[in-house]
Amino acid sequence: MAENTPEEKNESKKSNFIREIIDEDLKTSKWEGRVHTRFPPEPNGYLHIGHAKSIMLNYGIARDYNGKFNLRFDDTNPEKEEQEYVDSIIADVKWLGAEYEDRLFFASDYFQQMYDYAVDLIKKGAAYVCDLKADEIREYRGTLTAPGKESPYRNRTIEENLDLFERMKKGEFDNGEKVLRAKIDMASPNLNLRDPIMYRIVHAEHHRTGNVWCIYPTYDWAHGIEDSIEGITHSICTLEFENHRPLYDWYLDQLGAYHPQQIEFARLNLNYTVMSKRKLLQLVQEGKVDGWDDPRMPTISGLRRRGYTPEAIRNFAEIIGVAKRDAMTDIALLEYAVREDLNKHTLRAMAVLKPLKIVITDFPDGYEEEIEAVNNPEDPSAGTRKLIFGNELYIEEADFMENPPKGFHRLVPGGEVRLRYGYIIKCEEVIKDESGNVVELRCTHDPDSRSGTGTSKKKVKGTIHWVNAKLAVRVEARLYDRLFMVEDPATEENWLEHLNPDSLVIVSNALVEPSLADAKSGMNYQFERTGYFCLDSKNSKPGALVFNRTVTLKDSWAKSIKN
Repeated sequence: MAENTPEEKNESKKSNFIREIIDEDLKTSKWEGRVHTRFPPEPNGYLHIGHAKSIMLNYGIARDYNGKFNLRFDDTNPEKEEQEYVDSIIADVKWLGAEYEDRLFFASDYFQQMYDYAVDLIKKGAAYVCDLKADEIREYRGTLTAPGKESPYRNRTIEENLDLFERMKKGEFDNGEKVLRAKIDMASPNLNLRDPIMYRIVHAEHHRTGNVWCIYPTYDWAHGIEDSIEGITHSICTLEFENHRPLYDWYLDQLGAYHPQQIEFARLNLNYTVMSKRKLLQLVQEGKVDGWDDPRMPTISGLRRRGYTPEAIRNFAEIIGVAKRDAMTDIALLEYAVREDLNKHTLRAMAVLKPLKIVITDFPDGYEEEIEAVNNPEDPSAGTRKLIFGNELYIEEADFMENPPKGFHRLVPGGEVRLRYGYIIKCEEVIKDESGNVVELRCTHDPDSRSGTGTSKKKVKGTIHWVNAKLAVRVEARLYDRLFMVEDPATEENWLEHLNPDSLVIVSNALVEPSLADAKSGMNYQFERTGYFCLDSKNSKPGALVFNRTVTLKDSWAKSIKN
């Protein structure tokens, strides 16, 4: 891994309890000065924002300590794993900026070595082939308050176990007919040590090894061995693996193998969404969302399609930090990180989602005037762009009210407002259709009030945006919002009943300024006074552009939550 930059070294000063452990290990030369981490996803679904936190934690540590970082797939379950998931995970890790160089590994790389290790345990009398069915194994396991019972097959001879295990490997038995179990302690207070399963029979094609194997290692058997083989120094896991650590240690002790140091931290729990892969898969399979990359999903691919940036996600990970106890994180913090990042570098543009036509009657028909607009007030280097002002424009329908409430500072009958970068206009006449709906406003302008160059000293309280009626580009705008109406949907018995019906609102006739006709996938924009948007990489076509709302300009949920 390349030497980290001065800026990155400053980042490394942001300490947490994991870094404090590593600092002490370096002082004592526990690992001969090495720091080697890994991110070990199972390819049974798409990665989500919680995985992003783990990726950046592991990669950031390796980067800041000039160590190594591995990407390793724990591909031990062919029934649930697919190449599609592998490809998506690789793309997500690269997009986040986590560099693993040539260190891309798979558990399946080590299948033969794991099998040989299992044979070693059988020869030591530390593993046996068991014929109990899955429900019987659960029954024999006992409970937190009652010890388990030993399997009637626990005391098979070493020779019999070696023979049966070899025959399992050759495919002589059906799924579930036999398993290989570690012989540990059926009375252990840690249920993970009550003769856990090491291998099960699965007659299914593996996405990498095909049909070479019909027995597959369990996650608990494989995980610690993989870390050991790869020479990982600090095996950083989430808290649910704390009770599994004694089992990983037992396996490595029995094998006399290299021991990584496992450190547990609190996983990310985000409100107004679900983080369980099982629940996310259910949302996809039942058509509640438009695939794993639906912009309402907490998946990294969904967030990317929605317009989130790697920088925003990394900043979010810094904000929430690393903790030892599980807690619920407010999704508003993620949205805040996104706004903070996008505000710095996104180009501004004017877009009208619900158009209301205005005609400036004291301009001649076909009038055009070139005016200058700032691309990003936060970034002077972004420069300016040219807009064409005309006598026919569109404004937002919500920027006009016939009977406004107190404090409404936009356009009203007989009232004045400034058009962004343009003139102050006055509403002289309201045109309605047969149903009484407002369809057009007739206005006049103050010729001395043009922004930046006018001599008028008139002041108005409101400034609204607009697009040129003749030049604007018609697009579809997709207004994405939080997927659930309740803060912790995972705890609800009928959790799918709490989906937010307004999590996606499609505006089919939005209008944007002409410059956005050339918008590219991956580009972010701030639609002035409306929100941050990006071009939808999946649904946009030439001449039929679709823009996704990344996030609103302000937290629109804060008030509703208080109420």
